[in-house]
Amino acid sequence: MFKPSVAVSLMLLACTLPLIWAQSPSSPELPAGPMQAKTTTACTECHDARIIVQQRLSKAAWTKEVDKMIKWGALVDPQDRDALIDYLSATFGVDKPEYVPERTRSSAAKKPTR
Repeated sequence: MFKPSVAVSLMLLACTLPLIWAQSPSSPELPAGPMQAKTTTACTECHDARIIVQQRLSKAAWTKEVDKMIKWGALVDPQDRDALIDYLSATFGVDKPEYVPERTRSSAAKKPTR
C-alpha cells in the first residue's frame, strides 16, 4: 500500500489552501519590485500571498525557505533564485514593520459579546 511522505502530504495541503481561501477576502498583492511578478508566479501557485506578506525573516531564513519550497516543487529558475531571495528579504525582512491584515467587513462588523 502507498504511504505518502510528510513532504508530499504538506505539498498537497499547501496546494489546497487556495481553494479554502477562495471564499475569503482577496489575496494581498505583493509589493512592487524587480522580482514581484516572478515571486507571485513561483509562490502563489500553491499558497496565498498572505503566507508571504506576514513573514518577517532574515536573509538566511528566506534562503532556507526558498530552498525548501524549490525542493517541494516551486518553479524558480536557478538564475532567479538569488534575486528572489533578495526581493523577499528586502521586502519582508526583520527590519520591516509588523504585518497588519486589512480588516474585512465581516470582521469589522463583529462586536465583542459581554
